[in-house]
Amino acid sequence: MTKHFRKGDGERSGLFTRRALLLGGAQVGLLAALAGRLYQLQVVETERFATLADENRINLRLLPPSRGLIFSRGGEPLAVNRNNFRAMATSDRGRGADLLVERLDQILGLGEADKTRLLRDLRRSRNSQPVVVRENLGWEEVARLEFNAPDLPGVFIDLGQSRDYPEGELMSHIIGYTGRVADEDLAGRDDPVLSLPTMRFGKKGVERSLEDDLRGRAGAVQVEVNAVGRVVRELDRTEGQPGDNALLTIDIDLQRFVAEKVKEHQSGSVVVMDVITGDVLAMVSTPGFDPSTFARGISQSEWRDLLENPERPLHNKAIAGVYPPGSTYKMVTALAALEAKVIDPWTRLPCPGFLELGSIKFHCWLKGGHGSTNVTEAIACSCDCFFYEASRRAGVDRMADMANRLGFGRVSDLGLPGESSANQPTRAWKQEKVGKPWQPGDSFNLGIGQGFMTATPLQLAIMTARIANGGYEVQPNLLLAKATPREELAPPAPRDKPTAPSLRLNPQHLQIVRQGMVDVVNSSLGTAGALRRDASGKLLDFTFAGKTGTAQVKRITERERELGITQAQLPWHLRHHALFVCFGPADKPRYACAVIIEHGMAGGTTAGPIGRDVLAETIKRDPSRRTDGFKKMASR
Repeated sequence: MTKHFRKGDGERSGLFTRRALLLGGAQVGLLAALAGRLYQLQVVETERFATLADENRINLRLLPPSRGLIFSRGGEPLAVNRNNFRAMATSDRGRGADLLVERLDQILGLGEADKTRLLRDLRRSRNSQPVVVRENLGWEEVARLEFNAPDLPGVFIDLGQSRDYPEGELMSHIIGYTGRVADEDLAGRDDPVLSLPTMRFGKKGVERSLEDDLRGRAGAVQVEVNAVGRVVRELDRTEGQPGDNALLTIDIDLQRFVAEKVKEHQSGSVVVMDVITGDVLAMVSTPGFDPSTFARGISQSEWRDLLENPERPLHNKAIAGVYPPGSTYKMVTALAALEAKVIDPWTRLPCPGFLELGSIKFHCWLKGGHGSTNVTEAIACSCDCFFYEASRRAGVDRMADMANRLGFGRVSDLGLPGESSANQPTRAWKQEKVGKPWQPGDSFNLGIGQGFMTATPLQLAIMTARIANGGYEVQPNLLLAKATPREELAPPAPRDKPTAPSLRLNPQHLQIVRQGMVDVVNSSLGTAGALRRDASGKLLDFTFAGKTGTAQVKRITERERELGITQAQLPWHLRHHALFVCFGPADKPRYACAVIIEHGMAGGTTAGPIGRDVLAETIKRDPSRRTDGFKKMASR
């Protein structure tokens, strides 16, 4: 019995020993695994986890893409990018932002406006996204920031890009400028790159109209930053996609020529169009402004000076300036009356110097009148009385319809922001805006382009182009081509016939109106016969057609007529506007031009010579415009 118990005890002892060995082995294994893991974490992956420690972090930052470039039709750069040293700052949700901004102010002299803006940006910044402190830093400013770097946590120098406009004021209204992204710019856009403080957005001109094409697509960079937000190193980078480049229709040499002609006068505008393609070859509005001022950051005093300038340099008069078209509108009245068959090409109407409507006299510009004239003669000598009667017969509805077909009263397809539709009055318009019914006297005023009627220089160029090309609804165009930087930026093939839809006007009526415009310049009856010769007195080597216009700013009273008060005796801002529209060559029209000189007094003597010289230069430059320059562009 005793032996039996001893045997059982031995078995239990062996079982205990085996279990102890298994447990001990497991413990040794676990300790070994733990030691291995600790070795891996503390030795093998020490650098990785040091980066992820509390005092360090990794940030993913968007990279603004390179903005697309803009060129003239000859390949000259109109908007390019240049390197820009800028001070950037980061803050952890605005912590310490007040102290940081005060230190930056002491070093850079930020000013109250920039301090307020910087504080706001730092507090709004997400994921420690850098915000702009100041751009376009000079070497001295860079040196001061680097010297004070230990006291400026989160501040660093970045090399970015800013916009540069080589042609300055010459192209300011067409190209426009870029600025900081505003809340209204984000409407309908969800591009995350627009949230970057360094991002710039097109504000005016082509920069705005082609914004979505020029902007490109953002890249991204993964950086390691330390506890104070300073970049330690770059871990990964994905480059963005640059924006598309754009080739405009503008002939820069012609643009420069036009600007030289207009700058002799205080304020004005000129538009030159290809009547076949609609290409805008020149568009000048004076005075202009320097768009680079906005690229570098415009000051409050500079902005105030631009806004308070009575000549409105920020205003693109070519598309947004509205003026009574005066006698340049008489082609609309003529076509409306002819198409309505209330007159025919041989109808002669009397001009005794005025027409009476009730107790009101509507005067012709020529005291004593023109006698009896037909429509061609009336256009040539710009007889007001003929068009008073023609407008009465045609009526406002037919004139408004014809005007709309020729481009008045509506925004064109040009695409530049800020274009005005001006005003083509109708019965309904007057009732709504003035609260009175349309009167016969309103039709008299409309027939000669006065009264409620207004137009832009661009609309006058469109009207002239549609009459010149045989009645095709050509639309103005500023963009020849666009392409990515890797693609060829090439213009479309030249065209000799319009592809626009027809206005379905009687060809005979168009020819009669065109002949009247030819006679304006080339007939003894014409109001611009002096324009057959150039400034030196030499006869032009081509024939062109035109129409003078003088738009009243202030109504001339009977008393002023009796006293013989002249325009030159009035203050500048009360003088008549001078207008001239023309196309050429007369036998095979290719180019149209519209000129408005504000308060220039007389269309034939002020605006007419500009239109003649610009049209002559345009025709002279025709061969080089079609082929040369594109080769130069391709070689860039």
